[in-house]
Amino acid sequence: MTERLTPINYDALPDAVKPLADDILKISSAALGGPYSALLRSPDMARRCFDFLDYLRFKTSVNKRLNEFAILIQARISNAQYEWWAHEAIARKAGLSDAVMEDLRQCRRPSAMQDDERLVYDYCVQLSLNHRVPDPLWQEAVAKMGEQAVIDLTVLSGTYVMVSMLLNATQVGIPGGGALPLQVLEPMEIRQRLLG
Repeated sequence: MTERLTPINYDALPDAVKPLADDILKISSAALGGPYSALLRSPDMARRCFDFLDYLRFKTSVNKRLNEFAILIQARISNAQYEWWAHEAIARKAGLSDAVMEDLRQCRRPSAMQDDERLVYDYCVQLSLNHRVPDPLWQEAVAKMGEQAVIDLTVLSGTYVMVSMLLNATQVGIPGGGALPLQVLEPMEIRQRLLG
């Protein structure tokens, strides 16, 4: 897989874009790589996306472990290699177990989920693959997480669909040419495995 965009060179950025690049560099483990390389091609949109992602990653009402789990679910559904690579270590540090991540990486419903992880898994998988959430699942999510967290989780899921599409469309590779973490599967197979 050959990356479709040349890397962003900070010094070559217009002066008006450098403050945004500085903000990205404060929080990005990939410097100006990953999704930021593509987003910076559209600086006005990149600023809005950065501010939005800043909320969803660092200020959301969903706890970090569940937030990162939801991001990994989107990465698995989308075969988004870079997204999985970038968030696996963050999810581990946030307390998501290796067993849960490995099952998900293998495109299996994780068998060792905690109850709150099971709720996030069911919610995100239903929302992403069926584009709806059944009433009982919605009611359970609101009762256990609260309305704000459910809305934040919903928006996070949709936003990381966008991030996955951006990474996949531009064919962002693993830094250093590392091995791809996910087996690329057809959408119908992913659907059958994760909903099954």
